[in-house]
Amino acid sequence: MSEPARPPLRVVVLGGGTAGWMTAAGLARLLPGMANVQLIESEDIGIVGVGEATLPHIRGFVERLGIDEAAFMRATHATYKLGIDFRDFGRLGESYIHPFGSFGEEVAGVGFHHWWLQLQSQGMAGDLGNYSLAVAAARADRFAPPAGDASLASTYGYAYQFDATLFGPFMRDFGLGIGVARHEGLVIEVERDAQTGDVTALVLEDGRRIEGDLFVDCSGFRSVLLGQELGEEWEDWTHWLPCDRAAAMPCTHATGAIRPYTTATAMPAGWRWRIPLQHRMGNGYVFASSFTSEDEACETIRSAADGEPLADPRILRFRPGRRRRSWSHNVVGVGLASGFLEPLESTSIYLAQMAITYLIELFPEGPGIDPRDRNEFNRLVDMEYDRVRDFLILHYHATTRDDSDFWNHVRTMTVPDSLADKMELWRRAGRIEKYSDGLFYDASWIAVYLGQGVFPERHDPRTSLADPARVEGALERLKRTIADHVAAMPAHADYLHRESARLAEEA
Repeated sequence: MSEPARPPLRVVVLGGGTAGWMTAAGLARLLPGMANVQLIESEDIGIVGVGEATLPHIRGFVERLGIDEAAFMRATHATYKLGIDFRDFGRLGESYIHPFGSFGEEVAGVGFHHWWLQLQSQGMAGDLGNYSLAVAAARADRFAPPAGDASLASTYGYAYQFDATLFGPFMRDFGLGIGVARHEGLVIEVERDAQTGDVTALVLEDGRRIEGDLFVDCSGFRSVLLGQELGEEWEDWTHWLPCDRAAAMPCTHATGAIRPYTTATAMPAGWRWRIPLQHRMGNGYVFASSFTSEDEACETIRSAADGEPLADPRILRFRPGRRRRSWSHNVVGVGLASGFLEPLESTSIYLAQMAITYLIELFPEGPGIDPRDRNEFNRLVDMEYDRVRDFLILHYHATTRDDSDFWNHVRTMTVPDSLADKMELWRRAGRIEKYSDGLFYDASWIAVYLGQGVFPERHDPRTSLADPARVEGALERLKRTIADHVAAMPAHADYLHRESARLAEEA
């Protein structure tokens, strides 16, 4: 006889912001018959709306759920994003683009950046960005989707820049359409099993009890279940990432051009973002409150906006770090309830998506939770947060700036051992720590190291065996080929308008 089918696990998601509805929709869509998903949210609690800019991984999430990209972009006023333009981080007056794509390609088993370093040491190399299709297209304000083959046109990816206040509602409509049950109300009591300590039900202010087997805490910084109820400790990383505030303010577009990239400009006490959407420009100043005041930050962002302000600056307060355990008992934290890292590399939505993905892969097969699955989830989440943390710290620490107390602090501070080891590996021989999972591979680290003026003491000695003139010729041909590809792309704004017109005809 075959084993009788198990009833679906009762999953209760607390919180209806971006993380909450991404979680509910992801579990409902990707675990059919395994999860019965309910979500509790209250209209009396606002959403933070983080993550206006994203990483290419969000495309995979949208595709896996079966969401139509065009409908998603139209609903959230999204634009395409090829990378991030960092200005004044390594040194005042210098800039580089961290692309969603590669620089050149490996030759004879030697990474492209080693060939570039060999020529650069002889004064024969051009700007590194000239050898990246994503960088060249971004600088020209052009966009076309990457090719699906193995050609040069496939060597980049793209992400979205969208209105975060519209993304959550879009995911809510999608989730409701695939069977997620929504409960409106405030949670006033958490019921727990007296023996195991597991959460058994959430009680709403009108007396309703929402029972579940697995609870997902998406209640944001309040962390109602994981932090307040279970007391999971917060690991504070403020000493490495001192920015703890953001002043955000939208404005109109000042010109007709819509750039296919986010701009991050270093400021005396942090950095400032500029994110172009279809209908407006997002602006914000991420700053350390120990180095400047909220009033000064608001005045700075008002002065920096190119277009007409559409609202007064709004202050967001946060504390960088993560819970020591993101899955405790039968409660899983996703999004801000689990951890937060400032938006310098647009990782907020990625970190929520990452936790959802691991939860799906380690989803309990029955009412009981195997502690080995829980431990593996926590290991993977910790690894992701720690790796992103190190990458963010690098942007601050790898600088020669000494023009403000903030930059003197981050330039001279002691960094985590894990980052110190990575930087030593690079400085000694131009090598990047290898890993197969997670975020930020070789090209990302190379972009920041070289973009901020951190050059290795030596590079791969095999590059000295080649004729420098032949290597120079190959790089010049690559540069010209990239320029030809970019010239054939439409302007980013034209591509968006053309797609909008096509969608209107199909509607």
